[in-house]
Order: sequence, then structure tokens, then C-alpha cells
Amino acid sequence: MADTISQPVRTEREGAVLLLTITHPPANAISQGVASGILEALGQAEADSSCRAMIITGEGPRFFSAGADVTEFLDATSETSVSLEVTRRLEASRLPVIAAINGIAFGGGCEIALACDLRICAEEARLGQPEIKLGIMPGWGGTQRLPRLIGRGPAMEILLTGDPVDAARALQLGLVNRVVAADHLREEALSLAGTLADRPPLAIAAIKRAVHQGLDGTLADGLHREFEEFARLFSSDDAREGITAFLQKRKPVWTGS
Repeated sequence: MADTISQPVRTEREGAVLLLTITHPPANAISQGVASGILEALGQAEADSSCRAMIITGEGPRFFSAGADVTEFLDATSETSVSLEVTRRLEASRLPVIAAINGIAFGGGCEIALACDLRICAEEARLGQPEIKLGIMPGWGGTQRLPRLIGRGPAMEILLTGDPVDAARALQLGLVNRVVAADHLREEALSLAGTLADRPPLAIAAIKRAVHQGLDGTLADGLHREFEEFARLFSSDDAREGITAFLQKRKPVWTGS
């Protein structure tokens, strides 16, 4: 069932999964309206305890998102602020977020995909950070998340040349998790999102915090953060339910408490 949040963003619920589609032709550029729509949809999903996972994709076969809306570049500071908030909120969300990359993901579109937890792309998809070709640079996390994801050397090549990588190369680099035929992308994304939605939500959120916050410091800091999250989880109702269900050989029922 579709429920339009704002004109350039469409949302649908598939069970416990929210599917968000960027609908801003011709190239699904990230305008302030798109960014605001994503933030609104994410806020509503996070407030709904029955929502356990989220997918972001683009309308049509050609573009996930070609990047920032250049018609708004004269107000770049304002646009960057709201779009940067999108990447921060996706990363910090309690929900596992999957980017279903149906086509070109350039610039800000690539940066939004980088802020998601997992990335699945169609065989025809291409990803890149072409900002340098305009005399500028990524501003929504590309210089920070890309090296953390694929390593400094490959990231520097992508950032400094501005040249895109195809789906096969993206998979080889670890930039995406899976590559599928375009007509199977939605099905594959929903299947993976359904698996994540079946996992205990407290543990999902704790793992996200441990990974993202742990990578910002030293290994010792990260291990300390991991143990804190582990100890907090171990006293939860979900942990007791998971252990009990395992011993009783039944499927656990997660309550998020």
C-alpha cells in the first residue's frame, strides 16, 4: 500500500519493511524536497514499533539518484545541511537500511547509499563520486565513509578521478554486498529486508552503534563500546527470549524490550 510522504518521495509498507522510492525525474536528484521527504519518512518509520527495516531505491530503471539537484546549488549551504542530516540519520537509525541501487548512484546519491547498512545493486548500476569534475568535492560523507568501506587506495582513485565503477567492480571492492538482475532487485531487497526485520531490533540497533561509533576511535575504544552494548543487551527481555527459544527449539518472538 502506497503512502506518499511528499511529492518526490513515495513510501510503501511490505509487512515490517518500509520501502522508500525517490521519485524526482528526470534523474532522481537529491533536492531539499527529496531530503526532507526521506527524513520525514524515516522519522515516521522509527516511531512505529511494527516497522523493523527500510529500503531506499529510485524510481525507474536508470537512476537511483544522479546526485545533488544542481538547480539548488546557489543555495548550497542550505541544501548540504539537510542532505547531510539524511546520511547521519540513516546511519544512526535503529532500523537496518538497505540501498536497492537500481541504476546510476552518483555524488549525493552514492553518499546516501554509503550511509545505508547494506547495498544491493542491479547489474546495470554504476556508482561514483564525480564532484571533482565540477571543481568541488563530496560534502555528505563520501570522503569519510568510502575509505572506511573499501579502503584508502581504491577510495582515493574513485574520489580523485571522479570516474564511476560498474556493478561488478563495486562488488569486487566491497562497495556493494550483492549484484542481481534488474528485474530481481526489488524481490532481493525485500527478501533481505525481511530477514533483517525478523532479527531482534535491540540487537540490530546495538550492532549498528557498536560498528559506527567504534570505527571512529581506536580498537581499544571500539572493544569497550562493544562490551557496553553486549552487557546492556544481555539483560534485555529479547536476550532472555532468544536463549529460552533456542533451548525450547522454537522460533523467538522479539518485543524490542
